Amino acid sequence: MAKKAVATLQTGNAGRTHSKVIKMVKSPKTGAYIFQEEVVENEKVNSFFK
Repeated sequence: MAKKAVATLQTGNAGRTHSKVIKMVKSPKTGAYIFQEEVVENEKVNSFFK
């Protein structure tokens, strides 16, 4: 039987200071919508959407 190994890189609050945010933006060239993804700090999430 195989043993399942679980590795966690997050200890305490160290790994939860960043969030992945996705914003839908209209392309100026084609007019189609594209998705802009970025990993930002939790304090800067609201400024990303402005």
